[in-house]
Amino acid sequence: MKKLLLAAAIASLAACTTTNPDVVQRYDAQRLSQVQDATVLTVRPVVVDGSQSGIGGTSGAVIGGVAGSSVGGSREAIAVGVIGAVAGAVVGNAIERAGTREDAFEILVQLRNGERRAIVQAKGSESFNPGDAVILVTTGGKTRVMRAPAVAPAGGSQPVGTPVPSKG
Repeated sequence: MKKLLLAAAIASLAACTTTNPDVVQRYDAQRLSQVQDATVLTVRPVVVDGSQSGIGGTSGAVIGGVAGSSVGGSREAIAVGVIGAVAGAVVGNAIERAGTREDAFEILVQLRNGERRAIVQAKGSESFNPGDAVILVTTGGKTRVMRAPAVAPAGGSQPVGTPVPSKG
């Protein structure tokens, strides 16, 4: 029983969301996003504080209460069960908060129109430096920063997928 409760607590904590820019949420798939060109001004490391949804505290309280109630006789079991539940809630809450904490960057960018924006996003596979050309991709009210794709120079270039005539 204790192993089952511990497994349930771990599974519930694993279900917590991430702000990783390399992970797209299911409800953001196949949605049109707004894209803006920008230039990175500064990048500084920050930490996104962990969440406290109550899942960790609740799971810890249940596990602590069950574990504590199996100690001693009936009177002792009630007292130890209550103490175990309180201690489990505190520990479960701390585990949830630590497990959902993320290293991130605050990226200050300047748009082409001169406006400045700051975006905090978890560390992903891309790194950014001042002067880098980037794009801001906004979907459903959330914005992420990505490297700007290379653009072919205007004039004389073929659109992607257009066959190049052969000489002959």
